[in-house]
Amino acid sequence: MKFFLFTFVGVHLLSLNSGKAIYKNDISQRTFQEIKEEIAHYGDVAKAIINLAVYGKAQNRSYERLALLVDTVGPRLSGSKSLEKAIQIMYQNLKEDGLENVHLEPVKIPHWERGEESAVMLEPRMHKMAILGLGSSIGTPPEGITAEVLVVTSFDELQRRAPEARGKIVVYNQSYNNYSRTVQYRVHGAVEAAKAGALASLIRSVASFSIYSPHTGVQEYQDDVPKIPTACITVEDAEMMSRMVSHGSRIVIQLKMGAKNYPDVDSFNTVAEVIGSKYPEQVVLVSGHLDSWDVGQGAMDDGGGAFISWEALSLIKDLGLHPKRTLRLVLWTAEEQGGVGAFQYYQLHKTNISKYSLVMESDSGAFLPSGLQFTGSEKARAIMKEVMNLLQPINITQVFSAGEGTDINFWIQAGVPGASLLDDLYKYFSFHHSHGDTMTIMDPKQMNVAAALWAVVSYVIADLEEMLPRS
Repeated sequence: MKFFLFTFVGVHLLSLNSGKAIYKNDISQRTFQEIKEEIAHYGDVAKAIINLAVYGKAQNRSYERLALLVDTVGPRLSGSKSLEKAIQIMYQNLKEDGLENVHLEPVKIPHWERGEESAVMLEPRMHKMAILGLGSSIGTPPEGITAEVLVVTSFDELQRRAPEARGKIVVYNQSYNNYSRTVQYRVHGAVEAAKAGALASLIRSVASFSIYSPHTGVQEYQDDVPKIPTACITVEDAEMMSRMVSHGSRIVIQLKMGAKNYPDVDSFNTVAEVIGSKYPEQVVLVSGHLDSWDVGQGAMDDGGGAFISWEALSLIKDLGLHPKRTLRLVLWTAEEQGGVGAFQYYQLHKTNISKYSLVMESDSGAFLPSGLQFTGSEKARAIMKEVMNLLQPINITQVFSAGEGTDINFWIQAGVPGASLLDDLYKYFSFHHSHGDTMTIMDPKQMNVAAALWAVVSYVIADLEEMLPRS
């Protein structure tokens, strides 16, 4: 990931650890010790937020709000009527909650539908397979594609065996190392198989655990490579076919997919604010995405992240707190298609990039967080560590690296500090993009804690006398 760094004319950032001034100009001569003392004064406010969220009248509120939406609307695929219904419901919810400047910002988003789909093993025995077509995949002919299977465990193996792939269905049985590495097979598997002349590709689900559950997600075609249908299969079926071919069996599959791509449609990013009392033009952005895939309920990905972000502003409003900077909630649309709504938001608002102190996104579940992931200058990191010390009452104080998120990466790459929750990723990727992403896996007590952390961090950063320093 490429970054470029902002330089501020007339402002020289010096070492925090040395105790010298952070800014050496006519405006600010504050030492790091002074900033530490300023942050320490927020101890009582942090406790009040934690008490309200975890023990007070607001406990379980984010869970109950989320359950009502996802039980009413269900999954919210980009381009679907259910997503637009959810956006309109959230617009009304935020207005009724008493937040300020509630509005919708129009964007264009992709529209893809999976249709009916099936995969049946015909040889060496009959076996109906569980599959989920991958986002933006084309469909098969109505009669389907019936072909022999080539099983590979890596792109390297596919390249070595490319002559064998022509006219076949390529099955990827890659091992799961971590999500960022393994997801490349889902994203690029169809293109690499098509380069070798394959008729279709089936990818082992990118999941940390499986109970015969396919996991969908986005995939990408390449303009100069033929488009072939592509779907994910279960870990169990991928491993079984790998064993079968190792024993010399010939596998034949009939694949049918009714997937279709349609022209882009109108949608909205949903915005609400607590307007700053002293520097209203400066912003701390708090966010999650409202869209999901079309399976399960999208409760975890990313209903939980969206609703603890809403809850953060609710908690601050309920306590009568008025941060110096504006706290802006954005519920993104079409994140699952590659941050489509977030990119258009960035294009619209990037002229004010110098006014953004911190961009935050929760999109790794809303379970019990281990801490905060942060990307920014070392000076800003030192400040974030002091802020996280305010979370000692709930024993979550660590600051980790890698604060990036799909929807906030545009800002981070342009030099704005970014933060995300570090959550239980093993649990997250067990249910990610699957039928299992429902309210059943959400825990109200864990959501309370996540919301408290999110609210404390966003409020304190928004209320400090100075913005977070950039590199």
